[in-house]
Formats: sequence, structure tokens, C-alpha cells
Amino acid sequence: MISERLRAELEAALGPVRDARGLGGGSINQALAVRLADGRAVFVKTLPSPPRTMYPREAEGLRWLGEAGALRVPEVLAVSERFLALELIEPGRPARDHDERLGRGLAALHRAGAPGFGFANDNFIGSLPQDNHAEADWPTFYASRRLEAQLRMAVDGRRASPAMRRDMAALIARIDAVVGPAEPPSRLHGDLWGGNAHVAGDGSPVLIDPAVYGGHREVDLAMMRLFGGFSGRVFDAYDEAWPLAPGWRDRIPLYQLYPLMVHVNLFGGSYVGQVERALRALA
Repeated sequence: MISERLRAELEAALGPVRDARGLGGGSINQALAVRLADGRAVFVKTLPSPPRTMYPREAEGLRWLGEAGALRVPEVLAVSERFLALELIEPGRPARDHDERLGRGLAALHRAGAPGFGFANDNFIGSLPQDNHAEADWPTFYASRRLEAQLRMAVDGRRASPAMRRDMAALIARIDAVVGPAEPPSRLHGDLWGGNAHVAGDGSPVLIDPAVYGGHREVDLAMMRLFGGFSGRVFDAYDEAWPLAPGWRDRIPLYQLYPLMVHVNLFGGSYVGQVERALRALA
């Protein structure tokens, strides 16, 4: 289950490997549970030929989230261009107050803030590159580094319909009027669908697989509502800890556009129609 090359690289970084077994569930990476000779359990993500910066950037994002001390993220044990080794967090059943802890913790994570709108390095959302070049304000960042970047990718991949191109251009032209009241940049997970929020053995929430940057906190919350997997108790606890600005419900389609465009570029198909409907709702 583990190549000799990967074993050698892991042992150089972490010490002798006792055994390894494959884990299912990964849509991009090969996932392994590795037991070291010293008894430590390690979760390893690897690919035969990953983008050179994929794993270093993910490690950077996990550390940045962890620095906030708001929600648990896996500890980074070792990283190279070919693998990412994390502490193996055994899954468990949600504690009775799990959802409330997740909501409050996410609010605390967002409040930890970011130096600006963007991030020190570009990274990845899924397997797609994510442009994190900083901009002076949120409307400019969201329009140029999120919507326009994904639209260009869709056009280049011949997945952008005429309606999508027309309505996206119209939305971007009035982006200042629709993004909501100005807020300082929040520390975002960036890819917060249900599959990236796990439950540890002690019942506490854990965040994995981030696509971090500094941005508007409603982006994380809108994505959580896009694909489901989060109870109303999570959002209620968040709102108690840090209420959203008036009109946030009207902005949900705006902030769901970015993950929907990512899915257009990854999968095409029905996501094109979802983008078109979201754009019509914002017209």
C-alpha cells in the first residue's frame, strides 16, 4: 500500500514506518493511515505527480487556521512536494454540544482576522489553483480574484454559457452595491462544505482541507448552506457569537457563486445552470 520511495521520504522526516493501509473517501489524493515504530498514527496524503506547491500550501493553511486557537485542525507533522503528513484524528460521534461549539468556534476563527483581503501565497481549492493576490478592498478582491478568475477559467475550458458571461459581467460592474457593509478581513477556511468538517473521537469539531485566505466571513457561511451538512444550531450559535450584518440572506447567492464556479470548472454539467440561476437571483 506504500511505495518504497514514499516510505523512504516518510522515514527521513518522521522515523521508521511500522505499517500502512489505504483509506477511502478522497476525491483527489491517495490517503494512507501510517503507523510509525514509535507508536504515532499518521494520516498521509499523496499523489504520484501533484502540483509542486499543493501540499506545502495546504500545510501553510492548516497552520494558519490552527494559530487562531478557535477550532481544532490536524497538526502538520511533515510536508514535501509529494506528501502531506498530519496527525491521524480518529473519528467519533458528535458531542451533545458539538454544533454549538462549531458555530462559536467558527465565529472565533473569523474574528481572528487576516492581514488583508487575500493571502501571502496562492493555494488550491480542490485541484484548482486559487489566486490570493491581495487587493485593497473586499469588492475588488471578490470580483477580480474570485469571480473573474473562475469565469476566465470557464471561458478557456468552454464551459461558460453566453448567459453566464453576460450576467457575470453585469454583476461585477455593480459589485460595490451588492457585497454588503464593509468589514475587516476574516480568517476564512475557504472550502467549508460538510465533508471538510469532521468529528474527533472526543466529539469535538475538526476542520480539514482548507483553501485559506482573508475575506468576508459570509463566504464560509454561504458555502456551508450550499451543499448542506450543517444544522441550524450551528448557524444560531454563530449568530449569537457574532451577528451578521442586515441583508445577509440576500447575499447568500452572491457568495455561493464562487464555489459554484469552482464546480463548473471541475465538473461542468448541472453546475452551469446553478450559476445561471444564482446570477438571475442577483440581477
